Amino acid sequence: MKAVKKVISVVVQNEAQVLARVSGLFAGRGYNIDSLTVAAIPNSNMSHMTIVTKGSKRVIEQIIKQLHKLIPVYKVIEHESMVEKEMVLVKIPVDKNTNLASIQSLFEAYNGGIVNASKDMVIAMAADESTRISHCIEAIENFNPSEVVRSGVVAMER
Repeated sequence: MKAVKKVISVVVQNEAQVLARVSGLFAGRGYNIDSLTVAAIPNSNMSHMTIVTKGSKRVIEQIIKQLHKLIPVYKVIEHESMVEKEMVLVKIPVDKNTNLASIQSLFEAYNGGIVNASKDMVIAMAADESTRISHCIEAIENFNPSEVVRSGVVAMER
């Protein structure tokens, strides 16, 4: 069977060891996590985890069943129709020959721009769908970035 990418959101109690339990579930069964983002839900004692994984339909079903059994998981959302975003920060060395307008234009095409600058470097940011972030990273290679930091996926059901 073909492995498919799946985005799963999990609402959990915001307490110690929850992340270890969730990641342990994946590790113990040999499943890989491609991306994991966790953030507290405002005005609550809960956190929202967004997990990106790949697997056959059967493997994804097993993951979801096992997540439902974990304490303190309150809700598991298997996204079908969602808005998905990811962010990348890129540090680019600059000198007097660097075309900052080209860097700005490139990042604007990916919902971003230059977010910090000094005399010897700029940091640019883009926030878009994961595949577009991959394309942005490929395109920025022409500017010889010294550092690239990619966030995990965040997703919300439509």
